[in-house]
Amino acid sequence: MLRKRNNFQERYDQFLQELRDEIVSGKIQPGEYILPENALSVKYQISRVSIRKALTELVEDGLIEKIAGKGNRVKLPDQGHTPVTLRLAWFSSSYEIDIIHRIVHAFEQKYRFVKVEINVLPEDRYTNSIIQMMEQKEGPDVFMMSDSHYREWLESGKTEHLTGYVPPHLNPQETSYPQVFDIFTHEGQMLAAPFIFSPVVICFNRSIFRENGLSEETPLVDWNDLLRVAKQCTHDLNGDGIVEQYGFCFSSSINRWPVFLLQNGGEIMSADRSHCTMANEENIQALEFCTSLMYKDQVSPIYSHGSNHLAESLFMKERVAMIMTTYYFMNEFRDYSMEWDILPVPEQRKQATLLLGGGLAVNANSEHALMAERLVEFMTGVEAQSLLKTYGCTIPVLKSVAEDDSLLHPDIHPQHYSRFLDVLPYARTLHSLNLQQKEITTLYEELNLLWACMESPEETCRRIEANFNLSLKQQSLSV
Repeated sequence: MLRKRNNFQERYDQFLQELRDEIVSGKIQPGEYILPENALSVKYQISRVSIRKALTELVEDGLIEKIAGKGNRVKLPDQGHTPVTLRLAWFSSSYEIDIIHRIVHAFEQKYRFVKVEINVLPEDRYTNSIIQMMEQKEGPDVFMMSDSHYREWLESGKTEHLTGYVPPHLNPQETSYPQVFDIFTHEGQMLAAPFIFSPVVICFNRSIFRENGLSEETPLVDWNDLLRVAKQCTHDLNGDGIVEQYGFCFSSSINRWPVFLLQNGGEIMSADRSHCTMANEENIQALEFCTSLMYKDQVSPIYSHGSNHLAESLFMKERVAMIMTTYYFMNEFRDYSMEWDILPVPEQRKQATLLLGGGLAVNANSEHALMAERLVEFMTGVEAQSLLKTYGCTIPVLKSVAEDDSLLHPDIHPQHYSRFLDVLPYARTLHSLNLQQKEITTLYEELNLLWACMESPEETCRRIEANFNLSLKQQSLSV
C-alpha cells in the first residue's frame, strides 16, 4: 500500500509540475484552454477527482480560471502577483548591472508569470556567500560566475551544486567562441553557460598620439614598439622633474601583468602541478621589462601596490597615452570627452594575451529549474545579448551579436571595437597557468616588493618559486 500511495503521489506531482511549467514558460499562452479533464486523467493515469484538485491549486495560484461550459483557461497574471519568483545573483563590481536590469525587464515582459529578483552581493567572498545560501536552501536559481569565481568553485569542491546548463542554441564552434567555452569547462563538463567575455588589449588616447606625431594606426608589433611609442608620449612639460604625461601604464592586477609573462613564453606552475617554475628565465625577463618601464625607462608611473584600476584612472584623466585594459572597463569611458580606441597587445616571443569571461550558472537544487534554464536561454539569446552590446562595451558571447557592427554607437564604443576578433585566437585564461585561486592571490601579494623596486625580478621569482614548492610539498605530505 505504501508503494502504491507513493506511485500515485509521483504521478500527481508530475502532472501538477508539468502543467504549471507549461503555463509559466509560455508554452500555453494566456487565453488558451488546457486539455479537458478526462484527457488529462488518461494522460497522467490519475482520477478526474485528483485532476480537479490539482486544477483548483492552479486557480488559487492565479494561473488558470474556470470558464463554465468551456473548461479551464490560462489567464493573465493578476497585477502585482506572479506565481513564480526567480532569484538572480550578481556581484557588486560588475559593469553590467544596469544592463541586467534592462534584460530582466524584457524577460518578465515575455514570461508574465515570472518575477526575477536581482540580488547584488558584495564582491568580497561572493562565491562563499552563494555556496552558503545554496546549502541553506536560500540560494539563487541563477547567478553570474566570473572566471575567478569559476576557479573558486573548483577549489570549493561544491560543483555538484551546479547543473552546468548550456542552452542548445549556444555552441562553441557555430554560434559562439571555443576560447570562451574553455573558461567554464572542467574535465569536459561545463559549470556555467558563457555570457560575456573580454580579452586584455591596449587602449590609447588618439589625441595624445596625434600631438606626438603618431598615427592612430600605429602598430605595436613587439615590446620594442611599445617602449618606443611610450617614450615618444612621455613628457616632463615644465622641465621640473615631474612627469605630467606618461606613455604607458599597467596595474599590478593579476588580470594585467601576466600578459607580458605569456608573451615571453613564461609559465608559473608545471602542467601536473608537481613543481613551481616561477624562476624560469622567461619569467624573469618578462618582469624585468615590466619594472624597466617604471624605473629604468620611466615611461610608466611608479607605484608599489597601486589600485587595480590605477592605470584606467590616469587614462581617464588623459595623463597616460596607453594602458593595458579590458572591454569590461571600457564601460567607464563613456562619460569622458577623450578620444580613445583599441590596439592589440604587442608580442615578444609569441602572441599572447589574457582572456576574462562571465557565465550564468544554474542552481542544481532550484525549485524552478525549468524557468531558471529559460532565463539563461533568454540572457544568451539575441534580444538580451543585443541589449548588452547596445548599452555597453562588454562583448556578448553570441557571435551574431558580438560581430554586428550595426549595434555600435560612437558615444559608447571605440571605432575598432571588433579588434577583439584579432586578439581572441591567442588569448589565454589565467587558469592556463595551472594556478589555484588562492595561489593567484598569494602571487599578487608576493610581488609587492618587486613593484616597489625593493627586490630584483630574479630575487622575486626565486623567492616565490621556493615558497610555492614548499607549499606543494606540504600538500603532498598531507594527502
